[in-house]
Amino acid sequence: MARPAVRYASSTGDVDVAYQVMGDGPVDLVFVSGFISHLDLTWELPVVSWLEQLDGVARVLVFDKRGTGLSDRSLGFGSIEERTDDIRAVMDAAGSQSAFLVGASEGGPMSLLFSAMFPERVCGLVLYGTGPRFSQADDWPWGPSKDDVDRFVDFVRAKWGTGRVFELFLQGAPDPDAARQLIARIERNACTPKMAAEIMRRNLEIDVRPTLSSITAPTLVVHSEDDPLAHVEGAKYLADHIPGARLRLLPGAFHLSWRPEDVAGLRDAALELVAGGGMPQLPVSRVLATVLFTDIVRSTERAADVGDDAWRSLLDQHDRVARSHIEQFGGRFVKTTGDGVLATFDGPSRAISCARELGEAVRTLDLHLRAGVHTGEVELRGDDVAGMGVVIARRICDLAGDGTVLVSRTVKDLVTGSGIRLEDHGSHRLKGVPEVWQLYAAV
Repeated sequence: MARPAVRYASSTGDVDVAYQVMGDGPVDLVFVSGFISHLDLTWELPVVSWLEQLDGVARVLVFDKRGTGLSDRSLGFGSIEERTDDIRAVMDAAGSQSAFLVGASEGGPMSLLFSAMFPERVCGLVLYGTGPRFSQADDWPWGPSKDDVDRFVDFVRAKWGTGRVFELFLQGAPDPDAARQLIARIERNACTPKMAAEIMRRNLEIDVRPTLSSITAPTLVVHSEDDPLAHVEGAKYLADHIPGARLRLLPGAFHLSWRPEDVAGLRDAALELVAGGGMPQLPVSRVLATVLFTDIVRSTERAADVGDDAWRSLLDQHDRVARSHIEQFGGRFVKTTGDGVLATFDGPSRAISCARELGEAVRTLDLHLRAGVHTGEVELRGDDVAGMGVVIARRICDLAGDGTVLVSRTVKDLVTGSGIRLEDHGSHRLKGVPEVWQLYAAV
């Protein structure tokens, strides 16, 4: 079968993302692959080739994530926020306003994050062989420990290009020697050993649990009962914490598979969801957003120094500069807060960059800012936003010092790999917010 032409979309950071559009149908479906891919080679794997069977059911979009395959490999792999934006870039380039997402393995967290940030663009969600987190934490006992992660990343770098790595993800090869030769070729073409190791380490740092309650799309979680790489408890957690989600366990011990009967489980779940499946879309009143609060430091003293008229003029200038910077970084100006602003962004990197540059810009007015950034669920109330995500960002801002941009642990997890440097700012209790929060300062 002739393969569709490879096209390119421009994503965050001016990265070229390679994608293909195949087949036709009344709806769109985006396949978000795991770990690595290569649009010229991975069609030979059953875990991808089943998409050809959807012609007439859906128009299918596939792509190579940044840093892999035919996509831009000169700028690194990026953060999960940036990788998730590759989905948006491909949909925009293909003229897709909304689509079903099939997220496999590492593509699962990307699909979840996209669904939480852009609920209006996701018709339904299939999560296959995945989870919200892949390595152990104090509150997550499944997956490799930190020492095991280090050993596995070293193994990936040492054995990449031989087929020994990616074959761990694919079970049931009818001819193991031939399968290893093909996989070795895919490994060598998909990325370098150094990049493969970086991708694996970044994947094992992922934690998208804070996004799950924001998912409104009809969701099917599909998982092998004895998956050797992604623990089945991760799939159960997804089904328990995504509103209305359903869990389908497949018999066997495989992560991805060469066997047609195993791949059929994923295919049939996608077909069921695309066909409707009797699962209604939940109303969108809560979404995942990055909230930015800014505050003018020592505003009361400054107002007293300059007088009421001059202070009102300064605030007007401050607000104009803030609106301009928020729009420049793709955010939404929500409102002024008297001596600061509230804004929302699709992702935390833009919010942090906006806060930094806005702080520099208002220094020309002899004003000094502090800022707080948090990514969390917010309630939509007309043009305003509310909810715990907004409260947390406000409280973080209150703890920031002159010229400081403080962020939550959730923000840190999402921007890891983006090049933004964050320093530990200690653990804090936020007024009116449960638990102790780890905060970080943007350097």
